[in-house]
Amino acid sequence: MKIRTVALVTALTTSMLLTSCSDDSSDGGDGRTTIDVWLMRDSVSQEFQQEFVDAFHEAHPDIRVNVQIQEWNGVGQRVTAALASNDAPDVIEVGNTQVAQYAASGGVTDLTDRVEELNGADWISGLAEPGAVDGRQYGIPYYAANRVVIYRTDLFEAAGIDPAELTTRDAWLAATETLNEPEGQQGVYLPGQNWYALAGFVWDEGGELAVETADGWEGTLDTPEALAGMDFYQRLQSLGQGPRDSDEAQPPQVEVFAGEEVAQIIAVPGGANLIVERNPELEGRIGFFPIPGKTPDTPGAVFTGGSNLIIPAASGDQDAAYTFIQELTGETWQRELSRAMSYVPNRTGLADAVADEPGTAAMAVGAAEGRATPNTPDWAAVEAENPIKDYMTAVLTGGDPEAAAREASEVITRALNP
Repeated sequence: MKIRTVALVTALTTSMLLTSCSDDSSDGGDGRTTIDVWLMRDSVSQEFQQEFVDAFHEAHPDIRVNVQIQEWNGVGQRVTAALASNDAPDVIEVGNTQVAQYAASGGVTDLTDRVEELNGADWISGLAEPGAVDGRQYGIPYYAANRVVIYRTDLFEAAGIDPAELTTRDAWLAATETLNEPEGQQGVYLPGQNWYALAGFVWDEGGELAVETADGWEGTLDTPEALAGMDFYQRLQSLGQGPRDSDEAQPPQVEVFAGEEVAQIIAVPGGANLIVERNPELEGRIGFFPIPGKTPDTPGAVFTGGSNLIIPAASGDQDAAYTFIQELTGETWQRELSRAMSYVPNRTGLADAVADEPGTAAMAVGAAEGRATPNTPDWAAVEAENPIKDYMTAVLTGGDPEAAAREASEVITRALNP
């Protein structure tokens, strides 16, 4: 699952075909190898893409890069078909949680022996872990994004609340209660089915959405730890008027934030741009802070979205494909990418690159505790049915938490063991 950073201003509207359309990786007759690269729409701006490819060509004059932009809609079928063909591209950008699904096909190159060379020890876990299957690394971390707290600075100031002091969930909850005015201002707008936020609270408590056992995968929303995460979600959600039976897209929470007196939402930082577009009066009155954790020394766990890069086994030039990945995921271009696109770099130690961007800096803090969904190719079946959303609504509308959690866990177990 991807989190699209809505701070992206420039949409990619055309493919950058930097060479004539090639049907595979080959020597074009001039002694240079051409590699085909699939990147996803809006993952980078056209300006950044041009800058990187120009620099790559200068550094590697024997390799030409043909970038082709892919749409997210239906991409899974296209990638699966490409991996099964004899005419696959050489590098493909994929969602970080999609790697297991593609690796299961057997059509992805195992890059485990390249991890050390790529500084894999420093990769953020929310990208690295889903890129590995059965201890083998298939996906190389590209970039990340995660949710933070977007807040109204004027409402916090009026209430005498300093967000820098909200370093624990208890302090955050108390501040939100202070900000909440049942007949007016909402302390937080939190829809009842924001299961990504719930996942973070579950992980904070030491729980999991599902675990792998000797007999297969098992849903675990009914464990005491996971139930504690849901209990915190319920307490936080009650300090606002968010609907209990829909998610952050219905209605769009940025529109609610822009149109009502809402003190906070949980969203990717780019949501602030959309808020100001809808209500220019909020310009300069929006801030960010990481989702607090249980203790002051550890930020809250967050779901990490983003992309990994894979090399199809059918690539006609594995070495040139690897060279492309090595450059794009290396420190120099990770710094450039994070500044250009407001992304979290793929590794720890590079957060200083976004220190001057408050939203991205808050995101980078949370990324240190980033996680991904259970690393199984069948997780997509869970999200298609999404019993987690139904479970959350059941609890928030007065249902028995343990009974609802058991039911949801059973549905997850069935989906993960087809």
